[in-house]
Parts: sequence; C-alpha cells; structure tokens
Amino acid sequence: MIEDHRAALDAAAAAPMLDQVRRWSAINSGSRNLDGLAAMAALLADAFAILPGEVHLIDAAPGETIDGRGQAQPLAFGRNLHVRVRPAAPVQLLLTGHMDTVFGIDHPFQALTDLDGGAILNGPGVADMKGGIALMLAALAALEASPAGGRIGYEVVINSDEEIGSSGSAVLITQAARGKLAALTYEPSALPDGTLAGARPGSGNFSIVISGRSAHAGRNPEDGRNAIVAAADLALRLARARRAGLSINPAKIDGGGPNNMVPDQAVLRVNLRPALPEDETMARTLIADLVRAVATEHDVAVHVHGGFGRPPKPIDEQAAKLFRLVEESAAQLGRPIAHKPTGGVCDGNNIAACGVPVVDTMGARGGAIHSADEHLIVESLAERAQLSTLVMLRLASEGL
Repeated sequence: MIEDHRAALDAAAAAPMLDQVRRWSAINSGSRNLDGLAAMAALLADAFAILPGEVHLIDAAPGETIDGRGQAQPLAFGRNLHVRVRPAAPVQLLLTGHMDTVFGIDHPFQALTDLDGGAILNGPGVADMKGGIALMLAALAALEASPAGGRIGYEVVINSDEEIGSSGSAVLITQAARGKLAALTYEPSALPDGTLAGARPGSGNFSIVISGRSAHAGRNPEDGRNAIVAAADLALRLARARRAGLSINPAKIDGGGPNNMVPDQAVLRVNLRPALPEDETMARTLIADLVRAVATEHDVAVHVHGGFGRPPKPIDEQAAKLFRLVEESAAQLGRPIAHKPTGGVCDGNNIAACGVPVVDTMGARGGAIHSADEHLIVESLAERAQLSTLVMLRLASEGL
C-alpha cells in the first residue's frame, strides 16, 4: 500500500509548508480582527488556487452579541474560504479548518520564535491552526498528482469564526457536509505525540439577562429588586448542578453601578458542556427550571440568550471505522497513534451532527494552544501531510 503511493507521499512531505506557516502566522487573524482576517482570506484563496475547481470567499451570516447592559448588538465576521473540486466524483470528502486565532490585534503574543534549533516554532496560531491548513493543502496537492486522485471529489471550508463558535459559518459547513462519505478537520493533535481527539462533549454559551428594579440603597432598598444578587444566585445554582456528563462554568457577571443604588441590570455568562445528546436535553430543562425559580424568588425578569452551538460528538459505528482507517494508516507510515476523549469542542461536533463521520484532529503536532507558549513541532508538518494523503487515497480505493 505505501509503495503504491510513494510518489504522492513524497510530494506531500516536500511541500513548502513551513514557509506558509511563517507567512500566515505573521498576520494577526484574531476572530474579531476583520482586517487581519480579510488579509488572511486573500492569502488562502491564492494558495488554494493551485487546486482544480472553484475557489470562493463567502460572506458570513450576520450574528449578534449581548452587551453588558443586556442589549443585542450586531456582530460581523470575516469571509470564509470555500473550495469545491470534482462534485461528480464517486467518493466525496469534506475538509475543514479555521483561519482565526484566539489572539486579538491588541494581544502581546504576536511574534514567531524558533526553538530547539528550529525543531519547534513558537507563535500565535502556528499549531491552531495555520500549520493544519498548510498540511491540508499539501495533502490535497499530492492527491491531485496521484492517478487515484480523480476518484475523489471534495469541498474545503476554512472559516473565520471557529474560535468564537462558528455561528457565521455554520450554514456553510452544514451545506458542505451533505452527501460526504467522511470528513477531516485540521485542529492540532490532542497530545504532542499525535494522539487524536475522539469523543467530544457539546458546548452551549448563554448570556442570561436579569432585569430588576433600581432603588436608593439607604432610603428604600426594599423597593428595589437587585439584579446582581439574582444573577449571583443563578450562578451558584448552576454551579451546584454540575455532574458527571454535564460541565457547567458560570464565567462572568456584567452589571451593577454606584454603591448607593440597588442595581437593576445584570448579565450572567455561562458555558455548559453536555457529554451526550440526552445530557444536552437535561441541560435545557435545567436552565429553564433554574431561571424560573430565580425569577420568582427575586421578583425579577430573566431572559436567556444563546444556545448549544456545538452538539455532543460521541463515536458511532461509522466514526469508529474512520478512526481505524486513520490509525492503521499512521501505523503503515511508521508513526502509530491512538485516540482518546477530550473536553474540547470544534467544528467536528457540527459535522458529526450532520451524520458524517469525522476525525477532527488531523492537523499538526504541537502544544500549549491558546497561550503564549503555543508551538508547532516542525517535523509533524510532513508527517501529518503524508497521513492525510494516505487516508484520502485509501478512502478512494477502499471506501469506508
């Protein structure tokens, strides 16, 4: 099997991935930096133009956010890269990634640094996931040079808002997932040794607006309805409700004012992570019950904004087959890997919810993502590009 695809594997390893990572990571593409995202999208459109087929930059769906006063405000996102190649081919795949990072334009972590004699590259987004995008492109270019490549059609989506929930690109991803045999997503490996993320929980982000009644803190506090106290009570009730299968993190309370006024407005921000679909159902009921109880006890109005944007991703039979194929391919390349459950979420959750099996940590090996110590293990670019190439060629010949 390996020798049959030696030319394609060698081509994948020889692609100029490190140069691309350096160039792309030098551009700040924090999720809210629309200018940086526009520059990044243009570079990616040029890079992916080496593939046959259609390359487009697609406007994101508009979004909204809840401000500190509980008011809905419009939220814009960057454009998303969409590539479609051979839509009539017998084997159809979806490959996804994201161009945004967690590091905003005002974040102090902006520079690239070579470590360990160049074996490791430290920098914003090098592993999460500009390295993943580079090796994805290398694998697709190698696929195009292989005689077996013509059996595979694929769509590529590289979105601009994955780190903030993908609300502006969710429809595009769902549309691209239709009719696909399998999907590969290029988040970095779950562990530096290449371990893949297996089952993932879902994730829901909520902004819960509490409206009370202001009053003088000294003259008539009994006439007030303290929104901060109600929000704190709701946060504590939610925290006490966490259990196996449902992580709950009350993260922030906005609101309040002068010490001599009863505060009439507060916003509680909370994240919930259900392990299974039935845990998500129970979480919805829990939120409704606790909101109703707090509203009654504190005589306040409570409005819930947000929802579960990432469904839970258990490993079903088809996903298990895809994991076996990926792990067998890694072993054939002499770099055995396994998979394990993880607490993180990504676009792989949403793809799996479309009924498409997905392995969503096909990207580079590295570590310390979402911190100033984020780093890429440079040799993993060639290693993982070859893995993707072999996986796709095996899907072309063997199916799933």
